[in-house]
Amino acid sequence: MTTQAKIKTNPFRPCINLLLVAFAALSLTSCGQPPAEQAPAVAEAEPAVEPFKASRHGKPVVYQVFTRLFGNTNTSNQPWGTLEQNGVGKFNDFTDEALAGIKALGTSHIWYTGVPHHAVINDYTAYGISLDDPDVVKGRAGSPYAVKDYYSVNPDLAEDPANRLAEFKALVERTHKHDMQVLIDIVPNHVARDYQSLAKPAGLSDFGANDDSRVEYQRDNNFYYVPGQPFQVPAWPDSYKVLGGEPHPLADGRFSENPAKWTGNGARAAQPAFDDWYETVKINYGVRPDGSYDFDRLPADYADKDWQAHYQFWQGKDVPDSWQKFRDITLYWLNFGVDGFRYDMAEMVPVEFWSYLNSHIKQLNPDAFLLAEVYQPDLYRDYIKLGLMDYLYDKVEFYDSLKLVMQGKGPTSALVATQQRMGDIEQHMLHFLENHDEQRIASPEFAGDARKGMPAMVVSALISTSPTMLYFGQDVGEPGAENAGFGKPSRTSIFDYIGVPHHQRWMNDGKFDGGALSADEAALRDFYVRLMQFSATAPALMGDYFELHSANLASNSAYSEQQLAFARYTGPQQQNAQQLLVVSNFSSEQAAEFELIVPAELISQWQLSDGNYSLAGQLTDSMAELRVTNGVGQVNIALPPLGSVVYRVQYQE
Repeated sequence: MTTQAKIKTNPFRPCINLLLVAFAALSLTSCGQPPAEQAPAVAEAEPAVEPFKASRHGKPVVYQVFTRLFGNTNTSNQPWGTLEQNGVGKFNDFTDEALAGIKALGTSHIWYTGVPHHAVINDYTAYGISLDDPDVVKGRAGSPYAVKDYYSVNPDLAEDPANRLAEFKALVERTHKHDMQVLIDIVPNHVARDYQSLAKPAGLSDFGANDDSRVEYQRDNNFYYVPGQPFQVPAWPDSYKVLGGEPHPLADGRFSENPAKWTGNGARAAQPAFDDWYETVKINYGVRPDGSYDFDRLPADYADKDWQAHYQFWQGKDVPDSWQKFRDITLYWLNFGVDGFRYDMAEMVPVEFWSYLNSHIKQLNPDAFLLAEVYQPDLYRDYIKLGLMDYLYDKVEFYDSLKLVMQGKGPTSALVATQQRMGDIEQHMLHFLENHDEQRIASPEFAGDARKGMPAMVVSALISTSPTMLYFGQDVGEPGAENAGFGKPSRTSIFDYIGVPHHQRWMNDGKFDGGALSADEAALRDFYVRLMQFSATAPALMGDYFELHSANLASNSAYSEQQLAFARYTGPQQQNAQQLLVVSNFSSEQAAEFELIVPAELISQWQLSDGNYSLAGQLTDSMAELRVTNGVGQVNIALPPLGSVVYRVQYQE
């Protein structure tokens, strides 16, 4: 489902804005012995697995890959095609060559999207897995955000489904060998309608197993109920047919659930609408149906305390059952070897729960990478300071403004204003141009040309200390043009089996060398490699920011709202001192030529006296000159359409 659809309904929005609440927490207890296929359950009395330590020290770069699509070489691309017709990628497709190609993009973390076992329309009954009902599954391959078993992985992704956890474990180890960390999804707000964990460690119960379904709400119920009413599948619009109209024994317009549960987006009807998240059910975190909280308050000053203080606060306190279940899930995966999590729709879960969960995670692995999807800017600081999130999507502020600039519908001044508003938390705001929810840059619905992402990528990756995320196929201009089935073109489908053509040309039949790319695609890939390696290693990008846009817009007639200029730097006295000038031209039709003005304030901070200074291009071999006269700098800038330069101050002549 798209980001826009996600924002539409949030029944607990008033609760999220309430003051902090004090939760109660149980100390960790042993989960018992798992099946032989499983990694050991986490027990506080046992020593934790030593977390993997990456060697890098620069800006994080997250590579998001849709795991089932990455290694698929099938080019059939039939709408609603089966796994056999359209193919599917496997864990084993992430070979050493593939991982080296991902690492070449400066990647520090790979987010393997869609790993937890979610509902799929395939028959795995031979492995003890129940069939999933197409009436409550979106697409044929299923939504990765309708998780069916949190202690296992998608059997589609394994060469041998019986050995699927061991195959994923091997992928984690291969990823670590290439000096990258592993992230997976945790979807705390909802689970699949037919959640049933075959792989949970002994002593743990499934979501809903101990619920009192006679009542709408009870604090330790995992779900909300519609007492006395059975679930009804949505009324399908005329344009939609389950599985594209293909007969299926379970596609009968019925799904057994009595009483009905609230739907994942908070819809409370026994029959959710088609545009609701009908394939999922809402998790109860101790928030009453009227929006009030059913747990104690956390003192407000905990916004200024570290995770250790939060962890100590929860010890010995009583918390809702759902909190404990997700604590056990996340600690299990950390002990398995996973290095962090991307939290889906975190804002739909009370921020106080995150204090509890994330402090327990940090207790096990202080370096765990915690990334959350939050779309309401007025909540950003709460989820960072109170919820202990490391990073949040910078979607509504930076991405939305940048998208308008790329489309020629907005001024670059909006980016300057956004950067200023985010100044106090910018190191926590993850930047991106594509992800599985957003349209592909090259799609006609977005920009229609992958090259329009080049100046935007320079700005997005270099303007702040924020981490950067790339979506697989972005670096070769993937347009997301396929009609896969449930999803619509412009976004690579997350619901169906499909091939990803531009990405497949980079894969080059498993060689992962780009040998089948066109000249334009290869050039785009080379640009991304150079930019992202620089972004991941340049010391100045962890230093200070100085906006050059306002001064140049006010006093430079050739500089316009289609250009953006800024400086990034570390102080002259610091080790590895670095002073950078970054200038991008967003016009796809007009070259840009002007004298870039470097204000006296910045020249003073850089401790540059009057004279001439060589500037070395960091993404290309170009050279330029910074002329300082009466304490003000000037640089001749000549940019082609969609061009950028990154210059580093070298020395005084």
